[in-house]
Amino acid sequence: MISLILLGLLASCQGFYLPGIAPRSFCPSDENNLGAEFECSNTVDLLVNRLDSFETVIPYDYNQFDFCPAPGDKSTPSENLGQIVFGERIRSSAYSFKFQPSTGAPAADQNCVKVCEKSYDPRTDKNGLKKLHFIEDAIIKGYQNHWIVDNMPVIWCYDVGENQQFCYPGFPIGCFVNSAGLKMSSCGLDPSMNKPNHFYIFNHVDITIEYHQIDDPVPGAARLVAARVRPRSIGTRGSCAADAPVLEIPIQLREKIEFDYTYSVQFLSNPNVRWASRWDYILESMPHPQIQWFSIINSVVIVLFLSGMVAMILLRTLHRDIAKYNQLDNAEDAIEEYGWKLVHADVFRAPRGGMLLSVLIGTGAQVIAMTVVTLVFACLGFLSPANRGALMTCVLVLYVIFGMISGYVSARLYKVFGGLRWYSNVLFTAFLVPGSVFATVFVLNIFLWYKRSSGAVPFLTLCALVGLWFGVSVPLTFVGSYFGFKKRTIEFPVRTNPIPRTIPEQSFWTRPLPSILMGGVLPFGCIFIQLFFILNSIWSHMFYYMFTLLFLVVFILMMTCAQASILLCYFHLCAEDYNWWWRSFFTSGSTAIYFGLYCINYFQTKMAVTGFASTVLYFGYSSIMVFLVLIFTGTIGFLACFWFIRKIYSVVKVD
Repeated sequence: MISLILLGLLASCQGFYLPGIAPRSFCPSDENNLGAEFECSNTVDLLVNRLDSFETVIPYDYNQFDFCPAPGDKSTPSENLGQIVFGERIRSSAYSFKFQPSTGAPAADQNCVKVCEKSYDPRTDKNGLKKLHFIEDAIIKGYQNHWIVDNMPVIWCYDVGENQQFCYPGFPIGCFVNSAGLKMSSCGLDPSMNKPNHFYIFNHVDITIEYHQIDDPVPGAARLVAARVRPRSIGTRGSCAADAPVLEIPIQLREKIEFDYTYSVQFLSNPNVRWASRWDYILESMPHPQIQWFSIINSVVIVLFLSGMVAMILLRTLHRDIAKYNQLDNAEDAIEEYGWKLVHADVFRAPRGGMLLSVLIGTGAQVIAMTVVTLVFACLGFLSPANRGALMTCVLVLYVIFGMISGYVSARLYKVFGGLRWYSNVLFTAFLVPGSVFATVFVLNIFLWYKRSSGAVPFLTLCALVGLWFGVSVPLTFVGSYFGFKKRTIEFPVRTNPIPRTIPEQSFWTRPLPSILMGGVLPFGCIFIQLFFILNSIWSHMFYYMFTLLFLVVFILMMTCAQASILLCYFHLCAEDYNWWWRSFFTSGSTAIYFGLYCINYFQTKMAVTGFASTVLYFGYSSIMVFLVLIFTGTIGFLACFWFIRKIYSVVKVD
């Protein structure tokens, strides 16, 4: 009976796609009589995203430029929370095509199609001239268009050497030649763009859209699998010939200038690429994956090295020490104690600043849970680049939900320290770290508001985030703290003396600062190659897609942080230094120091950012990432040392 029920349920199940990435079919003519489930459209709409640049981290909305406006009857696509926070502004455009099967060349009605016309007269149209100057300034700063067709980025490929092409999910809006004749790299698209002190606007695009024919739901139906663009500058009106003169705009415009925005579109059949793997062509613009596999091998070698060290300590040194300590039968032998057992009466002494430490560890546990669950969803394909904004949305929602974890861990640890200000602990856990991050984001948002950038988070969205914080995260933190304080205090295997033991003078390598700096070297060595790709996706507008590799790297990072902290913690205890609480946090947390230095190096070597506002924004957002890395890695090191110390002192005989 149960088997029949299960079979019936399976028979009634239908396949599903993630929201926003379900396939769409296109037909030579509209087929709307097939039902909503099998709708086959003839119109291919082109969407536009924000414009950004390598020379500034301040993006602008497409509609802030004097390009062709979208028709009034076109609705603006809705955006999720992640897209808004991340600064994506997807808009409808004036570009729209009719799907036509391949004929080897653009169809007559889709060749050199006029989208709109523009004219600028410096003598009578001061407002128009101001709009033109805004476009010219964007050309100098290297702003790029980002277009979308059927949820795919339209990529631009150009030659960079013999039989080599570089592909990028965006293309420049124009180029400029200065008074010395130095040309921007985008001027290499046409050798005739070489006149000094002149701008060249790319007012024409040749678009190639590839499709895979499926003949479903009707014969001739197809699904789009790729989209490429080739921008051009054309000065003549009504002609898009390959030898057409370029559109020259002098830096000091004195005469009226008129030109058209046009496009040509061609549909090509590609039977080798199916819809499910259509994003693979984006990988052409990504660095070679062998580099990322090299980073995995590098990280594994480091983990194996540390694992060998920890195993040697646990299986040989600690086993020998414990056996020796447990064989001490008389008081005279006990006086001769040395090493880590000598500080057994002080090792669990509550640290200074226990309130702050418990808050940071609680928040760190929340960040760890958020990171791990997010990466699991990403590995399962829920957060692919095709599902725009899903990654940031998932991060924000999970962080809010896991507020209960931060409250619980912070309360339990604060209770271990013997703290009595429980209400203060709950409030600090709920507001200290989130409030610091929110305050930093708000200050940086003021710069974006001042620049009228599309990257600025709207005020209502900020209010919504505050509502999630106060309405969901804070109550869950209080609930977690309540259960944490209700639990029994964690018991230690040894008693603590009321009088602290004097710590002998330490060698240079066992002093706090050198040991802390050493602790972050190996964890950073596991992740520094992946950091390049992650920072590229954030600042250089590349797609990050290898979440499985990232999951492995994060797992290796956690193992490395734990093992490095345990090793150094053991060495300090052997040196009779029992102040391990804060040191274990900063030992692995020092990975954030090297991450911050890497961000500085990336800024100087990989980015061409100019301007005070862009510099402040870069280092402001980088400081948030460094702070979160500190909490993430520091919490792992602390919890590993806490487990290790309780374990070793629970197996020795102490009078």
